[in-house]
Amino acid sequence: MVCVGSLRSFIVRTGNLKRRSSLGRKGQIGCFWDLDAKLLVSFPQKKYLGFRAIVTLMAESGTTAEAGVVANTFPEKDFDEEREGGYASGGWKSEDGRLSCGYSSFRGKRASMEDFFDIRNSTIDGQTVNLFGIFDGHGGSRAAEFLKAHLFENLLKHPEFLTDTKKAICETYKKTDSDFLDSESNTFRDDGSTASTAVLVGKRLYVANVGDSRAVISKAGKAVPLSDDHKPNRSDERKRIEDAGGIVMWAGTWRVGGVLAMSRAFGNRLLKQFVVAEPEIQEEEVGEDLDLLVLASDGLWDVVPNEDGISLARTEEEAEAAARKLTETAFSRGSADNITCIVVRFHHDTKEKDNSSDDHQSI
Repeated sequence: MVCVGSLRSFIVRTGNLKRRSSLGRKGQIGCFWDLDAKLLVSFPQKKYLGFRAIVTLMAESGTTAEAGVVANTFPEKDFDEEREGGYASGGWKSEDGRLSCGYSSFRGKRASMEDFFDIRNSTIDGQTVNLFGIFDGHGGSRAAEFLKAHLFENLLKHPEFLTDTKKAICETYKKTDSDFLDSESNTFRDDGSTASTAVLVGKRLYVANVGDSRAVISKAGKAVPLSDDHKPNRSDERKRIEDAGGIVMWAGTWRVGGVLAMSRAFGNRLLKQFVVAEPEIQEEEVGEDLDLLVLASDGLWDVVPNEDGISLARTEEEAEAAARKLTETAFSRGSADNITCIVVRFHHDTKEKDNSSDDHQSI
């Protein structure tokens, strides 16, 4: 990256150490990132000002590091679990002990965080339901944040949620997409987001997907994907886009209109005719041979194959530890994106307890 701009001052920060240098009214600086991840600041004026700053990049954690100290490559859990902190993890276990889940979300090498996730537990008409979702934003975080706030809320209110769950999911995806577009109608933004969700109703698992986040289960010890990434070069997706009047072209990777690297998404108003929010849904019975579910953004799957993801998750007894291991592995393998995952464990050896309350829980 090379950037040139005019400004009166700038700040170089390492840990909590700041250095400010004032420039003249017409001062120009050039900023260059070298291969060692150092920021080089120089002044391309005729009169050399004799100042050059080299700053080692830090993985920001939301806490103040000691001056001159580079943060650990992967933050510990005690960092503030707010989005600005760049990292969050946690876990939850059902009252009957038959289900546990853990999440891990890390900003990684990106300057901003556009991944969101949602985990909810509810009882409707005596039926326990669990909902898990990964929302990976692009072009901004507003679409992903909107999905976290409204997608499951809308789904739980659908009149046919229990009687025709697939229909309810499909209609809710489309409605929530429409609601988001309406909420952004007076703005110039064009955010978008993926959605990979898993809905557990009794022993029926419904996995719905829009975009390139992914869901993979462990069945009889083997990795089985329950979603197929929506990429523009997928033959059926390419045909759908071209039949609608769109084009798929190469621009570093295959993109819709040379812009978007996925063929389905929430938001993306300018490409909505081609980039739909209609989910593909797969249904699975949670039998004795299904013991694990992993939902994750492409920040994980781009560098961790399905088989590796399941194998790594199975090495940890606690779901949260498994989620953290997956996130850390993706980061150590060079993932350049935000990395968010949810790991769900099914404990078949636990006797089910009576749980008839009508309360709602969410993380």
